[in-house]
Amino acid sequence: MLFGEGDYVEPDLVFVRRERGGQVLSDRGVEGAPDLVVEIVSPASEARDRGIKLDRYRLFGVGGYWIVDPEREAVEVWALGDGAAESVRYGGDERLRWKPPGAEDALVIALAELFEQPAASGG
Repeated sequence: MLFGEGDYVEPDLVFVRRERGGQVLSDRGVEGAPDLVVEIVSPASEARDRGIKLDRYRLFGVGGYWIVDPEREAVEVWALGDGAAESVRYGGDERLRWKPPGAEDALVIALAELFEQPAASGG
């Protein structure tokens, strides 16, 4: 994503509502604040995802920021558009619900299914 000349970040997943696409998306990529950014942390990226990227997304008006932590089987949800100073952590058998502004239906993610390990193949 390009927030300003020389100010780039590369998220794992970006969501922009269709009606905002012309304002945020260009031939060069995402040039404005998306509705939702998702980062999948690894030991190598954790400090950056929870530090400079969180700060950048907050500063430039990203609506929501999710940090997916496969090792801890949890998702941190930041409601940056609402000015949240803290995240809400989801895990275990919880269901994460997210409804972008103007949407009729919510996206529902069963975290137990998201983090479910594939069965080992036998023989």
